[in-house]
Amino acid sequence: MLELTQRQAEILTLIRARLEEQGTPPTREELARALQLASPNTVDFHLRALARKGYLELVPGHRNIRLKEAAALPGRGLPLVGRVAAGSPILAEENIEGYFHQCNELFRLRPHFLLRVQGMSMCDAGIAHGDLLAVHRTQEARDGQVVVARLDDEATVKRLRRKGRQLWLLPENPAFQPSEVDLKRQALVIEGIAVGVIRAIR
Repeated sequence: MLELTQRQAEILTLIRARLEEQGTPPTREELARALQLASPNTVDFHLRALARKGYLELVPGHRNIRLKEAAALPGRGLPLVGRVAAGSPILAEENIEGYFHQCNELFRLRPHFLLRVQGMSMCDAGIAHGDLLAVHRTQEARDGQVVVARLDDEATVKRLRRKGRQLWLLPENPAFQPSEVDLKRQALVIEGIAVGVIRAIR
């Protein structure tokens, strides 16, 4: 199949997510809102390009997007992690909702799993409840990066802040309080760093 632009890959990923979660494709208006585009006409332009490239076909009807088989099922995909059970490994079977077929063109760094975001503590960083956070698995993270961290067996998404031997997990929403981590008393494990967000269709 022909190579995709980043925007086309993002639209294709949103369509796959909607089909896998709800069984129906999104409308152009829903795609435009998810991508924060002013007009559904821009979405239509990209959908027609995806149709020309063989990834989908446009059929009559309101939700008229149909993925071609090769685009819909490109292998098993990334594990999609839902609510993480306390004390269990993040990729434990009980935490995985399913497998998500995605496009690597979307992400600067290769993701190893997707995490369904719970809550609004990171909304000012553009990460909202229901979004899918693409995570590159690593135990190393730099100051200022958004991380998936396990603190005392609870998984959380926060911005990492280091200053000397001090460490904080910072929310991106003034309604939430930062967590200062006392590494002498608390167990902190970095599960990975955020490499991108697939926005929930609202």
